Amino acid sequence: MMKVKMLLFILAISISNIAVCQSSKVKLTEKQKIEALIKSVEELENAKFYRNGSLYDAKTAAKHLRMKLNNAGNRVKTTIDFIDKIASKSSMSGNSYKIVFADGHEVKTRDYFLKRLRELEQ
Repeated sequence: MMKVKMLLFILAISISNIAVCQSSKVKLTEKQKIEALIKSVEELENAKFYRNGSLYDAKTAAKHLRMKLNNAGNRVKTTIDFIDKIASKSSMSGNSYKIVFADGHEVKTRDYFLKRLRELEQ
């Protein structure tokens, strides 16, 4: 009986520790989420960024996205604003941006960023 009580006590402590850890998870600001999304592209190995008929390396793509974000000023307030207004298509041609991965498959940047955002917010 004493062993059962001890096990229940240990279990209760463990569960409360898990709850505290989960509730103390730091929530990212919109600006931090946007930077994390840009960084996720910047760190892609051997991937190319397709923009207006040309391919660019990942670092150049990140630089371009940061430049567009900076130029947008206060028009971008949320991560979704960033994805829809900055990171999904060319403001000049209207053509969608794509990421071409090392294995050759392509993903529209909007789809890529929405997936990364869901992962960040979990």
